[in-house]
Amino acid sequence: MALYARIIYILTGLTGVHSITTVSEVSVKTGKSISIPCLYESKYKNHVKYLCKGPKWKSCSDVVKTNTADPSGKYSISDDKKQFFFTVTINNLTNKNTDYWCVVEINNGLDYGEHFQLSVTSEIDMKSKLITGYIGENITIRCHQSYSGKMKWCRLGRNCVTGSSGSIDGTTVTTYMSEPNVFTVTMSGLQSQDSGWYWCAKGDIQIPVYLNVTEKPITSKFCRIQCFLLLSADQSPSHAV
Repeated sequence: MALYARIIYILTGLTGVHSITTVSEVSVKTGKSISIPCLYESKYKNHVKYLCKGPKWKSCSDVVKTNTADPSGKYSISDDKKQFFFTVTINNLTNKNTDYWCVVEINNGLDYGEHFQLSVTSEIDMKSKLITGYIGENITIRCHQSYSGKMKWCRLGRNCVTGSSGSIDGTTVTTYMSEPNVFTVTMSGLQSQDSGWYWCAKGDIQIPVYLNVTEKPITSKFCRIQCFLLLSADQSPSHAV
């Protein structure tokens, strides 16, 4: 984005907080990768989205766009226009990779951006999770956290459950400390509309979690037998060396 557009935002006080929602601070281990979700308003689904690197909005540098790949492979971006979020992935993290902005490009140049910060450390490995649940069933997520503070399970851009129980979009949520530095979240009676980005936190550090809720595959007894026979016929013996 042009420096001019960023200066306009600073002068007018428009930070884009109502147009983009993302996590605020995520901890990740040195050398690992992280995927960060960025929600946007539906009216921007056909706009270019990009990741901007730097602590200050007026001087950050574009590193990858939905219409321009990063040739180095360090950054990638994908846009889900049905659920209105784009996901940025940052690979091989170092302590120089700390401040970024999720940005939606506006045709008149006044782009919308929202800041997030990475805490890159050699001590812990907290990474975003991609999990699958089935309609009508329960799912349990274990959140590893070494920080003090209140436990939270939140849907990105919506409400949070901060106590031992609550609900998000009509789905019952319970949380408890299952062991030191691990708290467990259970969502009961999953619905298809529960699919989306969530985050868990204990204190300020957040862990993004993408939940995909789908119909449970049905395998008939006949199929199980036939598939087993076919697979057995195709497999040749293997030997350890």
